[in-house]
Amino acid sequence: MARFRTWVSIAVAGALGASLAGCSSTGGKRAEDARKAASAQGGGAVSTPRWTVAMITHSGDGDTFWDIVQNGAQQAADKDNIKFLYSHDDEGQQQAQLVDAAVDKGVDGIVVTLAKPDAMKSAVARAVKAGIPVITVNSGSEKSKEFGALTHIGQDETIAGEAVGDELNERGRKTALCVLHEQGNVGHEQRCAGVKKTFDGTVRNIYVEGTDMSAVQSSIGAKLQADRSVDAVVTLGAPYADTAVKAKQDAGSKAEIDTFDLNAKVAASLKDGTLGFAVDQQPYLQGYEAVDLLWLYRYNADTLGGGRPVLTGPQIITKDQAAELESYADRGTR
Repeated sequence: MARFRTWVSIAVAGALGASLAGCSSTGGKRAEDARKAASAQGGGAVSTPRWTVAMITHSGDGDTFWDIVQNGAQQAADKDNIKFLYSHDDEGQQQAQLVDAAVDKGVDGIVVTLAKPDAMKSAVARAVKAGIPVITVNSGSEKSKEFGALTHIGQDETIAGEAVGDELNERGRKTALCVLHEQGNVGHEQRCAGVKKTFDGTVRNIYVEGTDMSAVQSSIGAKLQADRSVDAVVTLGAPYADTAVKAKQDAGSKAEIDTFDLNAKVAASLKDGTLGFAVDQQPYLQGYEAVDLLWLYRYNADTLGGGRPVLTGPQIITKDQAAELESYADRGTR
């Protein structure tokens, strides 16, 4: 495989209980097939106690990124004889209540995202005080250690944004639209700020309602119609890339569409030239490593990272690499 360019949610308890099967409420057949395959491959691999790990994320409904994270987490759980519970809510206070519910259940480890760290601080502190090891994943690297987590696994969002800015420079772009689909998500703000830091042109942020794709499309299209100087649109999640492509077509714009994150649709669109490039933070690896590292800590008091985040990205993926990753994206692991 070619080398890629690497730049360095009184119903809460019920909601958690409904996740006992470890399945995504947002996933499709591909994601479920990947989890079944993982279970078949990993079952009975170790003889350690049957520990329980809960993962609570800030995901909204319909985000395929989190299906990929779950696929990795479930495979590691099956390998490590772990019962894996998954729940999510895109509202910070609801996500914190889900963490509280996991603590009340007495789980053996917690994986949590800190997209809205102020809302999560007390819940994470309660878990740590209860003696439950916590690993943060995907978002919140700058708060992870302060909150008492063992380590953080993901990409540095500012560095990822800077990599996008550099790539836009190489492509000769002059005006970029950065599409933020979840207000209050500090990681998204960091991405766009990173783009602005290294991009020689102009960056304009646009805030959209990420749970309403028709509204996202309309908002982007209106912006492209109003400002013909925009020659690049950067979306912050794979599901929004295709929506941006449709908005571009509606507006009659020639702007290049680029995106953070990878899924099967993005891989195919990179391959056929519909998208310019994608920033891959390897969500499968984030899920897998988070669960695996909790097992290692419970089993052998191992930690990883030396107090620093364990980086899984970013990688800039272009048309040239898309074909090599398409089969993995199709099975739900990239």
